Amino acid sequence: MAPTPAAVTGLLRQSAQYHLDNANYDNALFFAERLVAHDAKTSEGPYLLATSHLRLRDYRSAYDISRAAALRGGHLGCTWVFAQACLSLEKFQEGIVTLERSKSSWSYKVNVGKHSPTTRAANPDASVMLCLLGKMYRASDDSKRAAACFEHALKLNPLMWDAFTILCDMGVSVRTPAAFKGSEQLLQSLGQELSAVNESKENGAPTDAHARRGLSRHATAPAAIADPFGPSSTADDDVEMTAAPSNGLLSKIQAARLRIANGPTAEASHGSHDDVLVPRGQEPPRAPARRTRAAQGVMDASLEPPPRVNYRVGARRIREQEKEEQTRAVVDAVYQEMDPANGPERQRSAIPGVERKRTVSGHPVPRPANAEELVPRRSGRLNTFRPTAKANSTATNTAQPAARELKKARPQISRIVRPGSSGSNVGRVVSGNRKPVDDRGDDHHSEQPRVRDVSHAAPPQKHDESDTTKVEEALRMVLDLLKKLGAAYYHLSKYESDVALQALSSLPAVHQGAPSVLALMGRAHFEQGSYLEAETLFRKVRDKAPSRLVDLEVYSTVLWHLKKEKDLAFLAHQLIESSWESHQAWCVLGNSWSLAKDHDQALRCFKRATQLSPNFAYAWTLQGHEHHDNEEFDKAITAYRKALSADKRHYNAYYGLGRVQLRLGAFDKALTHFRTAAELNPYNAVLVCCVGKALEKLKQIAPAVTAYSKAVELAPQAAQMRYMKARGLLFMGETELAHRELMVLKDLAPEEGTVHFLLGTMYRNMEKRQEAVRHFTIALALDPKAGPKIKDAIERFEYDDPMQDSMIE
Repeated sequence: MAPTPAAVTGLLRQSAQYHLDNANYDNALFFAERLVAHDAKTSEGPYLLATSHLRLRDYRSAYDISRAAALRGGHLGCTWVFAQACLSLEKFQEGIVTLERSKSSWSYKVNVGKHSPTTRAANPDASVMLCLLGKMYRASDDSKRAAACFEHALKLNPLMWDAFTILCDMGVSVRTPAAFKGSEQLLQSLGQELSAVNESKENGAPTDAHARRGLSRHATAPAAIADPFGPSSTADDDVEMTAAPSNGLLSKIQAARLRIANGPTAEASHGSHDDVLVPRGQEPPRAPARRTRAAQGVMDASLEPPPRVNYRVGARRIREQEKEEQTRAVVDAVYQEMDPANGPERQRSAIPGVERKRTVSGHPVPRPANAEELVPRRSGRLNTFRPTAKANSTATNTAQPAARELKKARPQISRIVRPGSSGSNVGRVVSGNRKPVDDRGDDHHSEQPRVRDVSHAAPPQKHDESDTTKVEEALRMVLDLLKKLGAAYYHLSKYESDVALQALSSLPAVHQGAPSVLALMGRAHFEQGSYLEAETLFRKVRDKAPSRLVDLEVYSTVLWHLKKEKDLAFLAHQLIESSWESHQAWCVLGNSWSLAKDHDQALRCFKRATQLSPNFAYAWTLQGHEHHDNEEFDKAITAYRKALSADKRHYNAYYGLGRVQLRLGAFDKALTHFRTAAELNPYNAVLVCCVGKALEKLKQIAPAVTAYSKAVELAPQAAQMRYMKARGLLFMGETELAHRELMVLKDLAPEEGTVHFLLGTMYRNMEKRQEAVRHFTIALALDPKAGPKIKDAIERFEYDDPMQDSMIE
């Protein structure tokens, strides 16, 4: 019989999706091409084919294949693939138009809960599409619409971490607690899989791999040996029941086994047949019901009877009110099952094995005349068990008065070993695959059915409530973690390093040791100028994640500032060997050559880094620094501007432009660039000091001193900034304030000649010739190169301009 085209289409589609999920993109491409060739009308074919090209980074092919379906708007997956290809190919406007047109087909329900080890959503939800649209708008320099898209994506799904980080990188003011705020829709989405599992259990459908395998074994016997790696604890029973002759009782037993196997503990029933799972803090479970002789005849001889619990112990634990309620429920269930329409055969099949004892000769003991009137149907008693019953335990019980039915069964003890009993009534083994059926003792307790529970709705509700609470607690914990990490990232993007470090220190210890968190801490210390602490943290990152490349350019800059040439060269050697085509490796190598004063080699490395990643703003900035050191100011300006085109908030590029303009004598432009950089990073003392330098060059001494004072507050241990402040105060005639700053400065840099030169100038203005000459002499001893200027200052006590006293040109 020839296969139907639909079956072939389904198989090809599944094969392509299978290989996509397992990262076999070449195989996925092959089967996607076969699918398109077999059924050109299906929309899944172009989607899978374009997705395969996209995963293989063949963006042009993905763009061409998905374009028609994306423009028609018939398949949301094709629209997503097309937009991704447009983003990679820098066709931003085309991607924006396509995404805007497809908004009507977006699903505004969060699909997070649909993604699990066994299930996933077919198409992206609205939060994913909004995030992609925001990236398009950001790449096309439409920051306002980009921020709106990212904000909307976060409102729909607070787990969109990249939407939050991009907002921070754009400089948008974000309220972190509001960004990571849970919603009822998100909670419902996370509970979708749980709800589906519970519903399938209530409907009797198999929900796990064990139950599905059990159904397949009942369908055909060879299916039991199809999987050599599957569990085999119940395979023998299932196959034996399938191969046994079919009769009414056997079919009922088999149906009961299937219903029990599909309960909440179906998976547990495939493990041990003897252990009964008892939830902590609850009553011990009632024993499963015994099997009948007819059922036992088709069972595996190796299976032991289920254990029984002492009824006297269980009876003492049940409250009187619970007894009355369960008594009424059991009586109602018994009378509902006593339906004459079911026929005598069905009722006879429910008579328990204890009334079918055999004599020594092997003949069954006669039943009482009224047995069929009091015994409920087997299916009715099966429904009274809680789902914790074993899947291979057949429920056969006798019906006694309701008050006795609520008592728990005593543990199974053979009459052979029971004290004070005789073995005359022990069940005789009639065939090799049966085990003896032992007596229970007195008549009152031997015929009691082990009714676990009559209520069907209460246990699932408790189970659902418990699982929902777990989901809520898990969501709350994850959102709290995101709030702390988000606060740290946000404050670091604002260069508020102290607040960022506090937020990171509030994380749990397991997360504080993660490489990404350690890298954030290292960046925070780097922005503070604490290079030693930053180096320690980045070393830990390298130890824990040797192949991690993110933020290594910052680590190399830390080593550059610490003048650790050997460590920097070794790091560059490691990265070039392991990650030859990464822009971070070439950036690190460029810093190594720069520290070695080989600016041409450094420029080659930085150019290679920008070739590998044209939007790598830091490499453009470092390239501009090298041009500045080579006094190639035009090339430096070009490099800095390219850095700003890649990242408009890259303050290092504004700082470089200010340095170039300062060297060219364009003090107004230099002041503009320095102020822009200081606005982006107001906590960087170097940038604030550069603003003061530009103001000083423009003869604006008072504002310059204000800038120097702010820089000193940001970096109290920075001698250069305190020196600039003291010099400005001295020029303004603030001798006392200048003297105070210089005393602190002398302790910070006692071996610095410029400090003693400025002290001599101050004492000269205060007409303390002896102190002035002493400090001028110290300055001359510390800096012999400045000898002519120092001698000239000593000779011209009365005619010097204070602003000419600087040893720095």
